Amino acid sequence: MYEPKLQDPNLPPHPEAILPTMYDLPSEDPEEPGLPDEFHEFQPQLLRETCHPPTYPADQIFIGTDLNLYYDSRQPQWHKRPDWFLVLGVARAQTLQDLRLSYVIWIEGVVPFLVVELLSPGTEAEDLGQTLREVNQPPTKWQTYEQVLRVPYYVIFDRYQNQLRVFQLVGTRYQEMTVQDQRVWFEDIELGVGVWQGTYQDADGLWLRWYDALNQWIPTPAERAEQERQRAEQESQRAEQERQRAEQEFQRAEQERQRADRLAAKLRELGIDPEQI
Repeated sequence: MYEPKLQDPNLPPHPEAILPTMYDLPSEDPEEPGLPDEFHEFQPQLLRETCHPPTYPADQIFIGTDLNLYYDSRQPQWHKRPDWFLVLGVARAQTLQDLRLSYVIWIEGVVPFLVVELLSPGTEAEDLGQTLREVNQPPTKWQTYEQVLRVPYYVIFDRYQNQLRVFQLVGTRYQEMTVQDQRVWFEDIELGVGVWQGTYQDADGLWLRWYDALNQWIPTPAERAEQERQRAEQESQRAEQERQRAEQEFQRAEQERQRADRLAAKLRELGIDPEQI
């Protein structure tokens, strides 16, 4: 069996062996920016698992995670890669062969309803629209969402600062929406998004997830399974309690019958017919 070799913590490190940690080294390939770290893998999963707009059938909702989004037919190679985006009114793939390799606006014909970007130090300026478009270069991410695609809602979550910011397209520009208690409600889809304190993928912390009209967090499949397990266990416990209660009632009735039989026998010994009493 393989056993990992660990450095003896009691030995002082050799000066040449002091290496940078994961906080010193970027998680993104400089030649391919945007490759995710663990958070950028788990957080989109949680958003996907809890996004169930009641106003749209499940097969008419498409969710893209770290998927190339091509937006200009005149420049077919130009694309952005949102951390997460939601499209309403397009058919989801029904077979493995139909799964999208990318989302192409001039093929799909439907613009995302909402885009989520998870801030990281390397992309913060572009995500917040603080970078300018260079000459003869594609528009920035902010410009693409706001002016080219005109995405109705743009959500930005900064897990380092625990800050949720949401922008709504009003006219031709994004306007920041009011965020109360780290939550924002979208009336169009009867869902809200907010910051939740909890454990997901065995990691405790602050996560972005969806909530319903009752202000309740929408459960993940694992949470629903656990709720069903607890509900079944409670039903089993209630059934056992009912069985025990019925058994106790039967025992009490049997004790009353035996007492009545003993009393009747005693009366007969005294020459008294218990049926005449």
